Amino acid sequence: MIIIRACRGLEELEACVDLQVEVWGYSDGDVIPRRVFLVAQKIGGQVIGAFDTDLPGASDTGNPASLIGFALSLPGVKTGHQASAGGHPQTYLHSHMLAVRDGYRNRRIGAQLKLAQRQDALTRGIDRMEWTFDPLEIKNAYLNIHKLGAIVRRYEPNFYGVSSSRLQGGLPTDRLVAEWWLRAPRVLAAIAGNAVNQRNPDQSDASFQIVVPAEIYQWKSEETTRAHAALIQAENRQRLENAFQSGLAIIGYSRNERGDGIFHLGHWREPEV
Repeated sequence: MIIIRACRGLEELEACVDLQVEVWGYSDGDVIPRRVFLVAQKIGGQVIGAFDTDLPGASDTGNPASLIGFALSLPGVKTGHQASAGGHPQTYLHSHMLAVRDGYRNRRIGAQLKLAQRQDALTRGIDRMEWTFDPLEIKNAYLNIHKLGAIVRRYEPNFYGVSSSRLQGGLPTDRLVAEWWLRAPRVLAAIAGNAVNQRNPDQSDASFQIVVPAEIYQWKSEETTRAHAALIQAENRQRLENAFQSGLAIIGYSRNERGDGIFHLGHWREPEV
């Protein structure tokens, strides 16, 4: 049985550090140390873990060895033009990292961790979360936009600089910024399993769609095709940046029969909070 709860104690936080290395293969310079996880908890962030209580020696009362996933967030404040529609400073949570151990993926554990973050945030009166994700990661984009109802209006080229993660494939660390408006009708519809308000009628026009080929994972991983993956990344970067500058947002995501990921662009109005 999988238990989702806040991590407790230094040993469980250390298990989060170990899991991030296992998932991303980071070198020492990129690893987030235990003290950052600890500080995040102390200053209003979140360290939420997923625990498999069926593992040997595990229990629902806590065992670092049973940690099979976690989500880390840090508190932030929006001011100026990035604040709420009323112009007042707005507290939000930046979900910096989510990891699930190999062998436990495709079991909705990532979604459960995100939903636990949402519930905790709402309990504390926080209506907005954000995080970054790689535009070339089809599964992540599908979860973030289609399953959770996040929208995107910002593109950050090479956001983290050079990364030691094997998953990056040596490409620039381009990132999209997901905005999760926790009380918005589109979010409520998405987490209920409905596609209501995920796409607009005008999205049948190809100019409102941007495609990520299903082969992108293979192209990134092999030296002989990495340049082609970089070309796809650069072309999609330009198209997305142009779309955002014209006032469009990513408001939907789908996958076709080939497994390609498709960003759907349209107009979106920020809710009053």
